[in-house]
Amino acid sequence: MDSRNLKSGKSKELVSKLLEGDRLAAARLISIIEDDSVESSDIVREIFPHTGRAYRIGVTGPPGVGKSTLVDRLTVTLRGEGVTVGIIAVDPTSPFSGGALLGDRVRMTDIGMDDGVFIRSMATRGNLGGLAKTTSDVADVFDAFGKDVILFETVGVGQSELDIVEAADTTVVVLVPESGDSVQAMKAGLMEIADIFVVNKADREGADNAVREIEVILDMTSDQEGWTVPVLKTVAHEGDGVDALRRIIDQHYRYLASKEKLAEKRRKRVRAATVGIVQEKLHSRVWNDPRIEEFLKKRVDEITTGNGTPHSAAEEILHMVGFYNHSECMKGEQ
Repeated sequence: MDSRNLKSGKSKELVSKLLEGDRLAAARLISIIEDDSVESSDIVREIFPHTGRAYRIGVTGPPGVGKSTLVDRLTVTLRGEGVTVGIIAVDPTSPFSGGALLGDRVRMTDIGMDDGVFIRSMATRGNLGGLAKTTSDVADVFDAFGKDVILFETVGVGQSELDIVEAADTTVVVLVPESGDSVQAMKAGLMEIADIFVVNKADREGADNAVREIEVILDMTSDQEGWTVPVLKTVAHEGDGVDALRRIIDQHYRYLASKEKLAEKRRKRVRAATVGIVQEKLHSRVWNDPRIEEFLKKRVDEITTGNGTPHSAAEEILHMVGFYNHSECMKGEQ
């Protein structure tokens, strides 16, 4: 048996243990997926039929608004109801190790030792959408593991955090009273992805004004038919308002389920995952081809002296990797 088959056999064993509720197996599978090793695709393929039960909640917003504390307190509330929770906390990438800068239990001390909670910190590794590339696959591991709710906490990079819309069923955008001056500038980004707004740290001056400003913007921009985006106030470190947030999340879940929007969100998630995989495979195929780099060295010099264009070079690369040959074959089969 070669090493690849051996690894595949070990991965299958880990998947079996995962489905039996083995926490260590879940952690090891997540590590394999994060490392993007050769068996990652096989692992995801094995666990996917066992997914689709967990409800996915995204918590996003600018840095410093208290997302981690809010996730911590929301998890405490969910656990009080007997709900099991998986948390994916996406952190900035360490420039030294390439891993997440913040550790799992350093962030969320109240829940880190609860057996009904599984926390995983992930590094963005340069991804600009607020989530890591493998976040969706890690969420599938939590889902197959049997978690009832999956909470995503994004890295907190502002308006670029739009990946969360595709990853989550309910998106919670967290702001603070001081966000009021920048709400207008945000309406093309975070303002349009929220299912629920939270003004956290609402014990600070200006909280009521921030709520009113957000509500005015929502009156002008919201297009969610049948769902009025609520704006809540919380003081997460005290637990104030968290029970109300939990109730609103449940209301949004019931709204999505009743309008068949939940199934539509999940169809979009599958489509986005498929598109992402194709893009990644094509990118890898092109830029891991040693011929391409050699070709570029030559053609860049030629183009800069007036012989050709970047477009013509791109066309040549696509021919080199067989893109057009395949396209022509597909046309011939139609």
